[in-house]
Amino acid sequence: MNRTLLGLSLLVSLMTPFQATPANPTCPPLLDFSAKTLDGRETLDFCKRYEKQVVLVVNTASQCGYTGQLSGLQKLYETYRDRGFVILGFPSNDFRQEYDNPAETERVARKDYGVTFPMLEKSGVSGNEASPFFKALAQASGQAPSWNFQKYLIGRNGKFLRVYPSNVGPDDPLFRLEVESAIAEKP
Repeated sequence: MNRTLLGLSLLVSLMTPFQATPANPTCPPLLDFSAKTLDGRETLDFCKRYEKQVVLVVNTASQCGYTGQLSGLQKLYETYRDRGFVILGFPSNDFRQEYDNPAETERVARKDYGVTFPMLEKSGVSGNEASPFFKALAQASGQAPSWNFQKYLIGRNGKFLRVYPSNVGPDDPLFRLEVESAIAEKP
């Protein structure tokens, strides 16, 4: 019986790329998660890595009409990363526009669009299959992703600030102004 439970526990852990980290009383709830990188080589603890930073969360897809936003997101990241800003890309096939092979997803992001910001392992972002992290974002914002390239802005205090629909690109003046405002806030 113990082997069966251990096997089931291991299987569930392998099928769930996003993990809630153990409750950390100093960690804001929206950052109290971890996820494996797209290449599977590292697990990022969001609280340890991104506490007191402005975090932009984007659900990406390699074969979407909005995939070109990756270039603009990379420029945004390069402009503000030294001021405490990070973009976290979360490939998803919820809208049937992502490759099954993570290497293909990585090729599109890294080679085709020059992405250097963290890209995490593919997972669900909406509905019953949503990862715990995206369920928390949906609860905080009142909106689960309705398409690829929806964006969630999290402030330095770890609190949700704003959600942006897919058609709001990284060059949108109001979007950039709100990102800059969040970056200007002191932790």
